[in-house]
Amino acid sequence: MNPADLLSAMKRTVEQLAAFNEMAKALTSTLELREVLALVMQKVSSLLLPRNWSLILQDERTGKLYFEIAVGEGAGVLKGLQLNPGEGIAGAVFSSGVARLVHDVGGDPSFSPRFDAASAFHTRSILAVPLLSRGHVLGVIELVNGPTDPPFSNDDLTTLTAIADYAAIAIENARNFRRVQELTITDEHTGCYNARHLRALLDTEVKRSARFRHPLSLVFLDLDHFKSVNDRHGHLMGSATLKEVGDLLMALGRNGLDAVFRYGGDEFAILLVETDQDGAALIAQRICEAFRGRSFLQEHGLDVRVTASVGVATFPDHATSALDLIRSADFAMYGAKARGRDAICVAESTPPDTGNGNGNGSDFPAR
Repeated sequence: MNPADLLSAMKRTVEQLAAFNEMAKALTSTLELREVLALVMQKVSSLLLPRNWSLILQDERTGKLYFEIAVGEGAGVLKGLQLNPGEGIAGAVFSSGVARLVHDVGGDPSFSPRFDAASAFHTRSILAVPLLSRGHVLGVIELVNGPTDPPFSNDDLTTLTAIADYAAIAIENARNFRRVQELTITDEHTGCYNARHLRALLDTEVKRSARFRHPLSLVFLDLDHFKSVNDRHGHLMGSATLKEVGDLLMALGRNGLDAVFRYGGDEFAILLVETDQDGAALIAQRICEAFRGRSFLQEHGLDVRVTASVGVATFPDHATSALDLIRSADFAMYGAKARGRDAICVAESTPPDTGNGNGNGSDFPAR
């Protein structure tokens, strides 16, 4: 290598090391997953200049791989697709944990043409690197170039591997942070949100409802004669029943709009944003019907039938604050029990007296 080429190579190396140092600082400065992914997107685009590229992660629930980030031609289509581990070059890299540099996919049996067909893009060269953290593959960063673009090089592989190493650590840290956050707001027995989170979220939603003049409803329900389940089948089966109740209520909710809470004991609450009294009453009716048609603990060889008494309250029709709303729904639920249980009761138009008159929602009925 002549002196000019050597000087140029050293300059590129220094610039690359500076970029890596900057990326490491940026990725360790946040524990928010969206910010981490945005930083990864920025660095891949600026350092490697690929025509198309994607960051593929594994869905922790289903095991499927999905396109968390897709950049370039046909990216919008790819965002809606999934692939199995082992499928295509990216899937093979995920399964093996070994990076792949393919200069021409036409001669590679691992290449899956269905993504080109979906995105109307013609792939020539692929560079795919696993996101490895503590020996566990989280996903894949895949770079794709077309027939008119230069194929990826070993230098590109080195650069992308370094980016992936930083990104994997940052993604794992962000996920762990999110899991810790979820533990503080989630009921460990049912998987629903806990009462603490209801109190915090309700204050925020009431203020938002008042600001934008949107209705906000709260459905409160209590399982009828639940003590008999514990007495007859034991507390372990009682806890298993509560878990199935939580799953049932979450399945009945509207994704992204409704939140389900275990308020205490065998009491649950559902927060319905932008939902008026009629809409909430309809959802309450669906809940009662779902309980009537459900047999619990079948996986344990039992046939346990449980019904629910349901109370409905809406802001601002039945409450002037978060505290009023939860009390109104609670009182309405007791009204349903007074009617003979397995029933629905809508709160009275006049909210109950809060007792302190400040209406700030800082106190909630204890359980």
